[in-house]
Amino acid sequence: MQTSTLAALADATRLQIVELLLRGEKPVNDIVAEVDIHQSGVSRHLRILSEEGFVQVRQSGQQRFYSLRPEPFRELDRWVSRYRQLWESRLDRLGAELVRRQKGKRS
Repeated sequence: MQTSTLAALADATRLQIVELLLRGEKPVNDIVAEVDIHQSGVSRHLRILSEEGFVQVRQSGQQRFYSLRPEPFRELDRWVSRYRQLWESRLDRLGAELVRRQKGKRS
């Protein structure tokens, strides 16, 4: 995974747009209405998300509809899953230690 992929999602406005699109396809005007920036700013963020492969656009007459593409999220999940095992093993050890300490207090 490229660093630009994470950088694209690190911006609060772009992450908000992704969250909005998680509910389904939306025309750009609906996205503008739900975020606190002008249409030109929303278009810039959508362009960045599109360049990174997170969103796709569908033209219908004068309107542009945006939706999420699943592929980059699958790639992101694969990347995170490599670290998930590390977290889970540490949490398992922490849990075992907490149980051991609780048992020690009862004795």
